[in-house]
Amino acid sequence: MSLVSGTVLGASPALAQEPVLAWEAKGLAQPESVLHDPVTDVLFVSNINGAVMQKDGDGFISRIKPDGTILERNWAKGFNSPTGMGLHGRALYVADVDTLMEVSAASGSIEKKYKADGAIFLNDVAVAEDGTVYVSDTPMNTIWRLKDGVFEPWLADDELNGPNGLVVQDGKLVVSSLGRLKSVGQERETAGLYKINIEDKSITSFSKPIGNLDGLAVLKPGSYLVTDWPDGALYKVDVKGKRTAKVDQLLDLNQGSADLIYLADKQLIVIPMMLDNTLVAYSVGSTKPESASKTKQEK
Repeated sequence: MSLVSGTVLGASPALAQEPVLAWEAKGLAQPESVLHDPVTDVLFVSNINGAVMQKDGDGFISRIKPDGTILERNWAKGFNSPTGMGLHGRALYVADVDTLMEVSAASGSIEKKYKADGAIFLNDVAVAEDGTVYVSDTPMNTIWRLKDGVFEPWLADDELNGPNGLVVQDGKLVVSSLGRLKSVGQERETAGLYKINIEDKSITSFSKPIGNLDGLAVLKPGSYLVTDWPDGALYKVDVKGKRTAKVDQLLDLNQGSADLIYLADKQLIVIPMMLDNTLVAYSVGSTKPESASKTKQEK
């Protein structure tokens, strides 16, 4: 069906205004994840550019300005199916099927490769302040960890229900889970948000099932933004207690809304639209951007 991209289904008192489309960067190739580099004030965008999990060598990373201007579409090459990214210093970590790639954030050259033997689909990446890297392996219900040069499974637990998006926060690893996508002979299973205590690896669910979740970003303490890949939804999740959370749908987008970020200083939510080959940004600031426009798309 057709819809107006940017339809708001629930107002959010935590936002200065309803999300308004600020810009759209077109011409990408299945963008899956976006990450902000605070040193250069540039966005890194991973492009799968082919079948997901296929080792074809066609994946790449783009550099884009926070106003949507594409600086270098094919900035870093040599990837297969790059997805989530994390940054520590000038080391850019990229999940690529069954390998974690360490890339120079300055030049785009691949510096190191960490093979995850037994992994099926390394998905998202989060980096702690001390440089420890956490990577989700969604189908295996496993979190991998890179610490002191050793890349190994850190936690495997079916309770995680398809761990996807990751954020390190206050000694916890926050996880948005995919659940199970509907397919031939398989019913859809939705999932929610979890917190893993990094010290003792205990898992706490703090939301009811929301959807088939992909990206995860912190809006403010106790408030998160998550995307639902198959439904094309953007949700705001406010944590109310240990196992309860209030969920508002902010946007109804096309299918393929992936690993997003929130730029607090610019008051922008930036979302890769994987199946549309675009990167979109929504302003939640106090004033509507002059260039903002809503576009009709097919869902």
